[in-house]
Amino acid sequence: MKYAHVGLNVTNLEKSIEFYRNVFEVEPVKIKPDYAKFLLQTPGLNFTLNLRDEVTGNQVGHFGIQVESTDEVSTHKNRLEANGIQTQNEEINTTCCYALQDKFWILDPDGNEWEFFYTKSDIDVNSEKESSCCTSESKVKEVQCCSTTTQDKNTTICCS
Repeated sequence: MKYAHVGLNVTNLEKSIEFYRNVFEVEPVKIKPDYAKFLLQTPGLNFTLNLRDEVTGNQVGHFGIQVESTDEVSTHKNRLEANGIQTQNEEINTTCCYALQDKFWILDPDGNEWEFFYTKSDIDVNSEKESSCCTSESKVKEVQCCSTTTQDKNTTICCS
């Protein structure tokens, strides 16, 4: 395999290009009036933005970028905040999805969640909090683990 591919529908191509330019630290390899393509070597990802008049519903739980250390989590957090991308939530020494992790969350212009995370170790517990992490719940008001959004519909949230 050469690249994984994610095609993301967006409502504002210019804002999304700027956001992902900052997140990935690369320029798009192709820009058209209704399309942009980023080709990342590490991780191997063909990431495209597809302009749509409207984006509704959440077809994805979240996206994530796994890094090599807690220091790298902090470096990315500081870099993105310096570029105007605010952290939505930061979790240090959190137990989530059978792992001990350090992470932070950001939102793209269309509200898609991204986590930057470092897995310190695998553990036998899904979450140290009683939450809706990795389960299907009806009318969940706030998801504490692996999501920073308010959920109003039946949903399944799972982690990296």
